[in-house]
Amino acid sequence: MKISHSLHIVIPCYNEASKWPYSEYNKFLENCPKNISFLFVNDGSTDHTGTLIDKLATSFPKNVATLHMKKNGGKSEAVRQGILLSLAQENYSYIGYWDADLATPLNEIQHLDEMIEKFHQPTLLMGSRIKTLGMTNIQRKAHRHYVGRIIATLISKILNIGVYDTQCGAKLIKASDAGKLMSEKFISRWLFDVELLFRIMKMYPNKPAEQIIIEIPLNNWIEKGDSKISATYFLKIPIELLRIHWRYRKL
Repeated sequence: MKISHSLHIVIPCYNEASKWPYSEYNKFLENCPKNISFLFVNDGSTDHTGTLIDKLATSFPKNVATLHMKKNGGKSEAVRQGILLSLAQENYSYIGYWDADLATPLNEIQHLDEMIEKFHQPTLLMGSRIKTLGMTNIQRKAHRHYVGRIIATLISKILNIGVYDTQCGAKLIKASDAGKLMSEKFISRWLFDVELLFRIMKMYPNKPAEQIIIEIPLNNWIEKGDSKISATYFLKIPIELLRIHWRYRKL
């Protein structure tokens, strides 16, 4: 028997107006499963992103809510504030976060939902961009893929776990653990996914990471547009990883 969990997805949005995937959001929300709802967080956008998400909330009030941040705080803080607000308003099974450009299609939420019971309700389910011949449709620019693999290798060494893809913007967090995991601000605006893994391992020091953190290969992922991460930021990644490692070195 298929079990559906109450899922609430936080979508951080910053200056998304020029590339807003209207048709994809509308198509999904018109037939949105009853167990799935969304919170769109406007992270201090300077374009009319706020108007777009308010329009969605007006059109689909049962499934969509919005939060408007006065200042841009970065993806990590937008996600954190969105999850904390969600926890204060409703009792959900899992609260997740998703990239606004829908590089990961919204129907992958149901794919992750199906994995919750299979893996005994883990603390974190992570979408993973693993390209397998004839099985998955993962479309990514070559240079972004290679940079991503270098970063993933560094992260795996620091975490000392065999994680493949920490940075995919499709994750579900068990709601009963989310409050503690989001109680403090993250060090990095963009690499907070890595710090989240550290926090989970700290929360459950006596459990193997592979029991509480599960990577789920996505069926589809298509890179869209340009990254908001500047080229110079990539040079800072090793420094930020060291800062995260230093904070949680006692693990």
